[in-house]
Amino acid sequence: MRILTDPLVFERLLILRRTATRLDPAHHRDIDVVLISHLHVDHLHIRSLLEIGRTTRVIMPAGGERLLIGHGFTRVEGIRPGETAAVGRVRVTATFADHDGRRPPLGPVGPALGFVLEEGPTKVYFAGDTDVFPAMTDLAPNLDVAMLPVWGWGPRLGHGHMNPRRAAEALRLLLPRYAVPIHWGTLWPYGLGRVVPGRLTDPPREFARFARRYAPGVQVLLTPPGQPVTFDPDGPDPALRTLRAKPPRAPRLPALPGPRRRP
Repeated sequence: MRILTDPLVFERLLILRRTATRLDPAHHRDIDVVLISHLHVDHLHIRSLLEIGRTTRVIMPAGGERLLIGHGFTRVEGIRPGETAAVGRVRVTATFADHDGRRPPLGPVGPALGFVLEEGPTKVYFAGDTDVFPAMTDLAPNLDVAMLPVWGWGPRLGHGHMNPRRAAEALRLLLPRYAVPIHWGTLWPYGLGRVVPGRLTDPPREFARFARRYAPGVQVLLTPPGQPVTFDPDGPDPALRTLRAKPPRAPRLPALPGPRRRP
């Protein structure tokens, strides 16, 4: 199955510009289902979904379906925390997320969601946008992979987000075998140039450092945006066990856009 979450496939969104490597269109072709975590425009981006196709199956927060049905999407399903859906052999369970579910300024309201994906004994958790919440302890016992947001698209974070330290604290509740830091280093407000450039590159590294302190048994998988992440569902191989004991290597990241120097 090919499952896509919260796609934003274009280079621009309002005041935001993509700073990471341009997406390969092959990554969003032949998708079996798109999962939408909440209704904010940077997660439910209608133009990106149109690019993927109106006949693609979309599972999204209940209450926001009309946003897509009005654009001609034919396979839209609303879901609430605790409800499940089948995608081939994959069981998709919507989970609570501590985040504002409204679509500003006057759009519909739906619950913010995360998703647990299960195929056989393998479990993967995509958190969407959320802060840490106590029920993470019982969210997905024997979790293999947790994909956790560690920053956002600007120099500061508002309510309902996790910074690197909070995401590492979430690991103590979730206890996954692997963790992948997401939601960083991709979008940046146009015109800010090199203001706080470290926020585009540092969050995953900070998360890995905090993870070694708060959840030393979790293997953190770092990768630049646009590159694949793989894991062994039967357990880390010897190479990964070696990496666990060492500081993670900083990923190669694209340079920030900025004014060119004149010769």
